[in-house]
Amino acid sequence: MDPVALLPHRPPFRFVDAVDELVAGESVVARYRVTGDEAFLAGHFPGNPVVPGVIQLESLAQAGGIAVLADERYAGKLPLFGGVEEVRFRRIVRPGDELRLEVTLEKMSARAGWGRGRATVEGDVTCEARLLFVLAPAPA
Repeated sequence: MDPVALLPHRPPFRFVDAVDELVAGESVVARYRVTGDEAFLAGHFPGNPVVPGVIQLESLAQAGGIAVLADERYAGKLPLFGGVEEVRFRRIVRPGDELRLEVTLEKMSARAGWGRGRATVEGDVTCEARLLFVLAPAPA
């Protein structure tokens, strides 16, 4: 099974294209390529498209969600973005860039957990954050 299929997200709001490394319940390395066709780029900013920081954070959260959902202890759960700390944006992301998304899960419980995420483009850090995952029941 393709690990991306673990996500409940679907285009146009799925920001993970592929998973390169996965240790269930521990870590993930994934990728998202910015094509330039994303609707949000039309307005952010006209003539100077820049991927919003919140989309970078969402990409990291979705990658982390794959690591959570790959762990059988969290089967039937819906990992929601519960919070974020220690966020830093360090480089602009533009169409044609491929984000490498690395998330390492920290403490996880039956209800929530934390992960550390880092997004890079060609080795340059674009975004770093500590992410809170809240585990809700998945819809029937």
